Amino acid sequence: MKKDKYGIKVRKWCHEHEELVESALAGNDDIDPGRILILHEKRLSWLMHERLVHVVVLLITVTATMFSLGIVLLAPDLFPYTFVLFAILFILLVFYIRHYFFLENTVQHWYVLYDSILARIG
Repeated sequence: MKKDKYGIKVRKWCHEHEELVESALAGNDDIDPGRILILHEKRLSWLMHERLVHVVVLLITVTATMFSLGIVLLAPDLFPYTFVLFAILFILLVFYIRHYFFLENTVQHWYVLYDSILARIG
């Protein structure tokens, strides 16, 4: 079995979990809805933790980006160097916002799946 030494691919992991839950909700599998609920709660807690970590990193990245922008504006003699730093941080910020947006929307979608599982259990 090949080991994944760089962590999981979060988008793929979320997509596979959603397929499992939706398949179980449709009744296509012989999986007990109670077991799906337990699995979903556990994975939801993991995803919520991931979201919390990323919001902290996102806030740090926003702060660093704004600080570097301030240096660009206040130290024109260092412009080429500070602008490169700002550009790198800004690009990183865009990708962090994109990833956090995915995490936030996925968590909220999983809340809806949780309610669907509860409704299925009765």
